[in-house]
Order: sequence, then C-alpha cells, then structure tokens
Amino acid sequence: MSESPQALGAPVVRREGRDKVTGTARYAAEHPEPGCLYGWIVPASVASGRVTAIRTADALALPGVHTVLTHDNAPRLEEPDDPILSVLQDDRVPHRGWPVALVLAESLESARAGAEAVHVEYTTTGHDVVLTAGHPGLYTPEEANGGFPGLRERGDAARAFDAAPVRIDATYTLRGLHNHPMEPHASTARWADGHLTVHDSSQGSTTVRDSLAKALGLDRDRITVVSEHVGGGFGSKGTPRPQAVLASMGARHSGLTVQLALPRRYMAAIVGHRAPTVQRVRLGADRDGVLSSVSHEIATHTSRLKEFVEQAAVPARVMYASPHSRTEHRVAALDVPSPSWMRAPGEASGMYALESAMDELACVLGIDPVELRLRNEPQTEPDSGRPFSSRNLAACLSEGARRFGWYDRDPQPATREEGPWLLGTGVASATYPVLLSKSAASAHAAPDGTFRIEVNATDIGTGARTVLAQIAASVLDVPQERVTIAIGNSDLPTGSVAGGSSGTASWGTAVHKAATVLAARLADHPGQLPAEGITATADTGEEAAQESPYARHAFGAHFAEVAVDSLTGEVRVRRLLGVYAAGRILNPRTARSQFIGGMVMGLGMALTESSTMDPVFGDFTERDLASYHVPVCADVPDIQAHWIDEEDPHLNPMGSKGIGEIGIVGTAAAIGNAVRHATGARLRELPLTPDKLLPYLP
Repeated sequence: MSESPQALGAPVVRREGRDKVTGTARYAAEHPEPGCLYGWIVPASVASGRVTAIRTADALALPGVHTVLTHDNAPRLEEPDDPILSVLQDDRVPHRGWPVALVLAESLESARAGAEAVHVEYTTTGHDVVLTAGHPGLYTPEEANGGFPGLRERGDAARAFDAAPVRIDATYTLRGLHNHPMEPHASTARWADGHLTVHDSSQGSTTVRDSLAKALGLDRDRITVVSEHVGGGFGSKGTPRPQAVLASMGARHSGLTVQLALPRRYMAAIVGHRAPTVQRVRLGADRDGVLSSVSHEIATHTSRLKEFVEQAAVPARVMYASPHSRTEHRVAALDVPSPSWMRAPGEASGMYALESAMDELACVLGIDPVELRLRNEPQTEPDSGRPFSSRNLAACLSEGARRFGWYDRDPQPATREEGPWLLGTGVASATYPVLLSKSAASAHAAPDGTFRIEVNATDIGTGARTVLAQIAASVLDVPQERVTIAIGNSDLPTGSVAGGSSGTASWGTAVHKAATVLAARLADHPGQLPAEGITATADTGEEAAQESPYARHAFGAHFAEVAVDSLTGEVRVRRLLGVYAAGRILNPRTARSQFIGGMVMGLGMALTESSTMDPVFGDFTERDLASYHVPVCADVPDIQAHWIDEEDPHLNPMGSKGIGEIGIVGTAAAIGNAVRHATGARLRELPLTPDKLLPYLP
C-alpha cells in the first residue's frame, strides 16, 4: 500500500480485513496447545430447584475424559461482581440451562460424550417463566439499565390524556430476542508460573480481567485477557460470561490449557438476551397533532439471580415535546436466564412501541406521519430541559423523505396492489445517546518515522483498528500507513467496553489526547529521535467524569417499503432507507457497514426473530439458527444508509457520535407501519409472521 495522507472522513479499508478473509485472524477458540483439554458444559435440565446427586463414573470411564468438575470438587470462587459468574459453587439451579458440571477431555468429541454420560438428579420447585402485563410480581425498580430512573413524571399525564380530544392507547408486545453473534462465546485459559492468560471472546478484555481477578481472588497483574479478534457480540459479550470463569477454573484444577466454546444451543440460557416487553403507550393530542400527553409504561422480566431492567421507556423522555409525560418501568423476577444487553438496549424495544403509536396517531388524524413528527419537535430535551448539543431529526426526516420518494405515496391504506402482493410504505424516527467512558492510550514515535498507538480497545467487527489509526494519523499529520495499532489485550492501557456506541468516542478521545501530547513533544525535539523513541500517554478520566450541560444524542429516520402476499401472509421488505445525524462520520466505508448492519438486525426484529419461553419446561424453544430465524441474504433488499453533515462542538475532539446501534432503532417500527399501510391491519406484536397477518387479509 502506498503512503498517502488519510484524514478523518476518508473511506479507509479496514486493516484486519485480509486476515479475516484468509483465515489468519485468530479467535478465542483458535489457540490450541499440546495437551490442551476441551470443555463441555452439562446444563441443568430443570427450571428451578437443586441438584441432589451428580454421578460421574460413567463419564470418567470414557476414553479421553480427564475430569468432571461439579459443585463438590470445583475450585472455590470469591464472590464475583456478577452473580451469573458464580458457577459450580453450590447445588442451586436458578434456571434451566444453568451449568451444573463441566467435563474436561482430550478432544471436543470426548468432552461432549462425557457430558452426555453425566447423570444428574434434582429436587424441583415450581417455576414461573412467563411475563404478562398484569403479573403479580411486577414492581417499579429504582433504576433501569444505564442508571436511568425507573419512573419519571412531568405534569399530570393521566389528566392531560383524559382531556385530549384525540387519544391513542395501545399495547405493544415483543418476545425475547437473542444476540447470536457469528462467533460463539469461547475462552482458552492457561496458567504458567502463577500467571493466568485467557483468550476470550469479549467486548472488553479489561473488564474480563477485573472480573476474573475478583472471582479467582487474584491480583489483576497476574491475569492477562486477550480479545484480539472477536466475531461479533451485539452486547452479549459486553460483560464477562461464565465460559471465561469455567475455563479458568478448569485450567487451575487440571494444570493444563483448557478451551471452552459454547454450543449455540446453550447460548440462550448463558449469555443474556433481550428481555420480552409489554409496552403500553398513551398519546394525547389536539386535532392538529400537537401532543399534550405522553405516557410510556413497560413491563419486563429479570432473573432470580440479578436485576436487569430493559430501559425501553427512556426514549420517550427524549423524542417529542409534550407538557405532560409519564415513563415507567416495571419488572418481575422470574425463573429465567438473566437478560442483558442487546444492540441498542432500551431504544430498540421502546422506539418500536413509541413510533408505532405515533403512526397510529397520524392515521387517526389524517396527518402525514413525517409532518406529525415535525410538529412535535422539542426546543430542549423534554425531561431534563437541557439544550440539545445538536438535533437534526427534522433534517433526517426531510432528506429521507426526499430520497425515498415519500410524498409520491397514496396515504390511504390497502390501495396499492401488484398481483397478489399488497404494497405499503412506513416511516419511523431513531435516537441513541452519546456516551463517553474513561479510557487511556499511549502514543510512541520511533526513530524510523513510524508510530505505535496502544489502547485496550476491542474490535468486534466495527473497524475500530482502522478509525483509531486515522485519528492518530490526523493528529500527527502523517500517512495512516505509518501508524500501527495495538488493541485487544488487558496489558495495554485501559480501554472501555465496546458497547453503547461509545467505543470510538471513548478510545478515540484518549488516542487523540495522547497523540496531541506526542506531537507537541516532537515539535520541541529537533533532529534525530533517541533510539528508544518518544512516548506520550493520556487518559480521559476528567472528560468522562464531566457532566455535559447539553443533551447529546444521535438521531435518524427510517423509511421502508414492503410487499405482503395476500394469499400466504408473507412479508417482504423491498426497500429500506435510513438517514442519520451522527456527528462527523470518521470513515464512510465502515460507518455505512455499521448503519446497514443495524438496519438488517431491525428487519429481523420486525419479521423473523422471536424466542418463545416454554411455560412447562421453562426454557427458550428457539435455541439454534434453524429455529431462531435471523435475516439471510434473500431477506435483505435494496438497503441504503445516508447521513447529513453535522457539526457538533460539544462532543469530543473528533466531533463524532456513536453509530453502531442507531441503525436498528426504529427500523422495526418503520416496517410495521409499512405493513399497516399495505394491508390496513395494525398488528402490535412482533415479529410480523404470516400466521398473525393471515386473519386480516382479503
């Protein structure tokens, strides 16, 4: 590759692309060593109860089986920072699929056979796994995920709703969803001279190191966690998962390297999921569509192990002007696996309900759905009263409508046909907060004119390596080819988790700061550099601790065209178009990939993805990719992502906002609104599968 200046904003090809497509990139389960043992979990086969006996003799008699760890002989753990990591410590079964034993063997096949030969006996207790809107165990938590208050009120939303001349009162239901990254959760653990090294499929190896140190009772400097290449996560790898602890325990017990990769069918119970939600939205407005009352109340579930509350009502605190508002989360602790982060937690679920309700209001009033949203633009963030650092939702809606040809449509539903196909179009807004977490970085200049940037960022497929090199090269005013990037190792300067669309902002600010210090030192150092070069370090503790006086959010607009088969109920998305206001786009090539990836995931949320909780057996029924249907190539139509030029001086040195998650927010609502326009039928439960649509078709 020839040297050329690569300023921020250039479509630089991702650095690790060739390694990935040629198979030279190594993932967590691709670090075998001589004598390595392979692990296989024995999952609990009851939904609630206790283990009364584990018989391992048949398993240990099989060729190649080395050890079976149970709560009777597994290494003892300190109390971990996350209860889901307290595995093989007692006889309790908090949910079906909970690990009750770990088989270690000389081959993966032997480990699997050994696990099947382990006999477990239980005493069971009655279980409760089904969320309902009126579940007697529902309560209002102090906080939802992200530290947001569980309940927020402005004015008197109920009274204002009752007084409004036009009212929408609708309930929207989403079942559980699963992240299903391409690479399953895996860890390879090795002890050597009292030091533990773990190759882990994680979105943050610093966090994994810290959690392992606490659970294993070790100093952090005795653990190195490597997450050099990660095959996706979508939030499910945002916090440490049990396989890292189990592999480490197995390696400590056996004295050998242990590799543990979760079979996909075990992941639903072990690595988190998007919790189901039942959401009631009430909108009160005048006959011009101006909102006077917004209420968004959700019910969701959490596990008996810990409280995790999907913050689905939070977007309603941001989106539209209204003098009266009530947003409440309610949660019930059930005998289910612990829910966790999934791409745009809160926003993806909540904006489906809110944007569907806005479409219902537009239909009742006979107002164009784009125009209705524009009429309710707030001057400041509704709940906090803070000014927006930038808010270009109106520009996204207007530009998207122009590109999509929105105003060419007939607003009347069920009027466009093409043979057996009913055609329709829909729109929805999108939002996602701007987040910044503490990170550190170092920048090194070598005498040969090259530079090395070190920061424990994690590239989960977003192109983090590439954009961090661009940031450093831009500050140092050198071609990006002269900058090398070291990431994905907990021995590097501490980096935050790759989550919350905050990676580039968090790591990039640290890299920008370190590179700026280095550039100043180089300017003061004429002549040849010393043999050891010059290094500068920086962290963003001060920046991350500061509370901005501004409300900082990215915004976007989604437009969808669908075709519904009137004979079968099949829904086909023909076009998806998104327009985003996400600050400065640092690399158009990787940014477009992120936007489109989110939109495809939103398509799956709308039409194909769903996980049903079996009330009798107490587990998810769709536990593999044969039954849990993610979109495939045939499902993905003409899909376009665009953005507007947005300058926001109140963000970070790069002027960037997060882009990894906003693509999914609102996509499902846009598709659902298009299905309503095509058929005239308003369905309020996702996914929109043929069986739900058929009763409403001619």
